[in-house]
Amino acid sequence: MLNPALATDAVAKRSSRRGRARKRRPPAGSGVATSAGQAPSAAEKQAPAALGERSRAGGSRGGGEARASRRSREQARASTGRVGGVSDALSVGERPHSAWHPFPLSELLILAGAIGAVVAWQRGFSRHNATLLIVSIVAVMLGTIEVTLREHLSGFRSHAIMLSMLPPLAFHTAVILGTQTQTTVPRWLNVALLPIDGALFAVLYRVLRARFADARRERVFAGRR
Repeated sequence: MLNPALATDAVAKRSSRRGRARKRRPPAGSGVATSAGQAPSAAEKQAPAALGERSRAGGSRGGGEARASRRSREQARASTGRVGGVSDALSVGERPHSAWHPFPLSELLILAGAIGAVVAWQRGFSRHNATLLIVSIVAVMLGTIEVTLREHLSGFRSHAIMLSMLPPLAFHTAVILGTQTQTTVPRWLNVALLPIDGALFAVLYRVLRARFADARRERVFAGRR
């Protein structure tokens, strides 16, 4: 017959083996590696929270940089429409076409006038060369005035200073030449004409600046549509 004591010992050994075999294991997706029988440390418990905070901080930093770059682009586009300073000399949009486009009449006038002026200057001073020089200078002035006036009035680029100087210069020259044909030009006449030249320049400059400001705003708004 089987000894009752031996049977009791066998049952106790089997139960102890089953208890050890059924010990719970840490889940595979926990991301914390622990040794058998040891609890995770405090640093290991805080690691997932720290990673989450870093990812949220990186996302907020990236969003802030994107908003800042977008704001800077909007400010740059808004400053393009402003009038004043160096931005007036910068071109906006496409160059406006002339009434006789695509024939380059103004450019040809400037080129022919420049060539004629150089030829007349090299030949020396004579009546024939003086006429050629005057015609060449007039051709260059007409071509230049047409191009600059077209760009200014369309808001493409500002030429307010140059366009404001031309009428006073023409007025001053006409008065001097007209006086010289009658009598000797007095020395005080040039000084007396300076206040008139300055007042004419100031009035023309304000009018041209206002006209350019309106045209530049219309051009910028049309480009944003």
